[in-house]
Amino acid sequence: MRHQLQRTYDASRPQRWSRAREDILLGLARWRLAWALARSDIMHRYRGSVLGPFWLTLSTGVMLAALGFLYAKLFRMEISDYLPWLAVSLIVWNIMAQIATDACAALTNAEGILRQMPLPYSVQAIRTVLRSALVAAHNLPLIAVVFLVFGYAPGWGVFAALPGLALLAVNAFWASLLLGMICARFRDIPPIVASVMQIAFFVTPVMWKPELVGAHWAVWLPLNPFFSIMEIVRAPLMGGSAPLVAWVAALAYSLLLWGVAQVFFTRFRERIAFWV
Repeated sequence: MRHQLQRTYDASRPQRWSRAREDILLGLARWRLAWALARSDIMHRYRGSVLGPFWLTLSTGVMLAALGFLYAKLFRMEISDYLPWLAVSLIVWNIMAQIATDACAALTNAEGILRQMPLPYSVQAIRTVLRSALVAAHNLPLIAVVFLVFGYAPGWGVFAALPGLALLAVNAFWASLLLGMICARFRDIPPIVASVMQIAFFVTPVMWKPELVGAHWAVWLPLNPFFSIMEIVRAPLMGGSAPLVAWVAALAYSLLLWGVAQVFFTRFRERIAFWV
């Protein structure tokens, strides 16, 4: 009896791990379903609207114009230099903020599906990633418009932003699993995440350039995970290259997020249906 109990205990952990891995693999295999759900979310959100999702593009463009001229005056910068930088920064930040907001509701918004259909939970995380990608696809062309208006030509180096965008997508997947589970269990977390993102917006170089804080403080910016992830996308889009320290920090934060999310998903996957 003692030997049998010991065998059952040892077998529980690999079984939990294999089920979590199988869930993720099945979710990736059903990406077409996640894509259909993401498209349905966008269409439902703007149902009855004349412009549809292009309201996102219009609102972001109005914000760029209003804030660009104002902060260029406050920071005493040339508008032709500041507005292209602001366009890239604000749009990349909006993508990150959208991911954080949607990740909190990745599982709770799919309560009906999770309770009625035997689908992998990771499908909902992929759904969140693809929905954020659709929103980003309506805003990213604004960068090209601003560059064209001000005659800013970053060159072919903009394609170096693709690895950064890919890393951002991977982080969005793991953040959707992690925050989705935590927010399903503790419903007070989404307002906390919203408050953290609001504070992070002001302490991250989105409206202001890193050189404004001086070299002494700028060296500490990679400690801000939002700055590191943003910089590996923003620097190539601006025609430069991301610093090595930004890439190292971004990869370190990504591995940390992956590890924590994997542990949580492996340990608490069976309880998600009761939490939502």
